[in-house]
Amino acid sequence: MPVPAAKQPSTESQTAVADLATELTEAGIEDVLTELDNELVGLTPVKTRIREIAALLLVERVRRKLGLSSEPPTLHMSFTGNPGTGKTTVALRMADILHRLGFVRKGHLISVTRDDLVGQYIGHTAPKTKEILKRAMGGVLFIDEAYYLYRAENERDYGQEAIEILLQVMENQREDLVVILAGYADRMEKFFRSNPGFRSRIAHHLDFPDYADGELLAIGELILAKQNYKLSDSGREALARYITARKQQPHFSNARSIRNALDRARLRQANRIVRSAADLKITSETLITIDAPDLLASRVFGQDATANSPLSDETESTFD
Repeated sequence: MPVPAAKQPSTESQTAVADLATELTEAGIEDVLTELDNELVGLTPVKTRIREIAALLLVERVRRKLGLSSEPPTLHMSFTGNPGTGKTTVALRMADILHRLGFVRKGHLISVTRDDLVGQYIGHTAPKTKEILKRAMGGVLFIDEAYYLYRAENERDYGQEAIEILLQVMENQREDLVVILAGYADRMEKFFRSNPGFRSRIAHHLDFPDYADGELLAIGELILAKQNYKLSDSGREALARYITARKQQPHFSNARSIRNALDRARLRQANRIVRSAADLKITSETLITIDAPDLLASRVFGQDATANSPLSDETESTFD
């Protein structure tokens, strides 16, 4: 049986002129990319890849208008990296870009884990998974630590049922839903080897690097500035010391750990101010400044630091 010839674009389409600059302005994509640059410190490789994907989508949008596209592109993605490296934030911005360019109807993000998709008894998983997919339709479904869906050691695990439903929807309804699978790089690679159906449906793989010490310090200052706080000179030195020490200890989560540390520092700062209220003139500068003692009382610096500081919290059970 002869293979039908590929449909050729009309002469009208071939001679049509596309104004990409106008398309870019009308979609407001540059605004989203600028917001991403301002919101996230570093991550240059990730931001570059997002710009590349945005460019691809912009060209595809113009091709659609000129009648040059034949089927919806596959836009499912994989985000790999350690916790606190900005994966969820980038997913939110990507949902916005997809919506502005017309590749999803709504542009919302639904973020889930295994517990949201997999049931605990027979007949429970399919309704849970389908309900999540229903909520995500027209937008982006972000599945964090996606490898937990598959538990090879347990033949009776219900995760496989959720996987089969997801794969079917990712293939058959890719024009109305983009799925982003996220997690540690090594575990995601193992997950893809065990579930090749996912790998074949993923069009874009983005790797999120850990932040350098200087970037984490800048992130800390950005977090404080958004809350109308700032570091004193000695506070900045203390945060730099904290970052170096914290990275050597368990469960470090990049920007997330810095945010947790600053939450504790604000708690200690408040206690410091209240305890010295009788002897200290309280000014706006006092209220917005995080000083060295507010950070150096952390357990990160050892039991001696907390034992000798009136600002330490004896009930603190985390490294932050």
